[in-house]
Amino acid sequence: MLPKRRRGSGQATAVSQFRGGIIMGLGLALTEETLFDERTGRVMNPSLAEYHVPVHLDVPEIDVIWNDIPDPHSPLGLHGIREIALQGRGRCRGRRYNATGKRIRELPITLHKVMMARS
Repeated sequence: MLPKRRRGSGQATAVSQFRGGIIMGLGLALTEETLFDERTGRVMNPSLAEYHVPVHLDVPEIDVIWNDIPDPHSPLGLHGIREIALQGRGRCRGRRYNATGKRIRELPITLHKVMMARS
């Protein structure tokens, strides 16, 4: 389900939010990981400088297509945007399973985890 179309300057903001949500979902699924030291339990990458967070330039162009169906459960008939876009995490898992035949249940899905699942 896609959000209700926004008109004027709000539409550009909505498109950017939707794209940002998709990219955030991809980042959560594929790159972002908090690493802990097994001996001390301390976080080994405590800042955003320590791991890659994807941005718009890291992905191909994302076309956003709107519908004009109002949400019957919302007083204004509007849909949320970012929450819908974050569904990419599950889609990445499903596509990885379809490609490899193996389920990876921990995020992020890395090449190392795929190779370990295959063996």
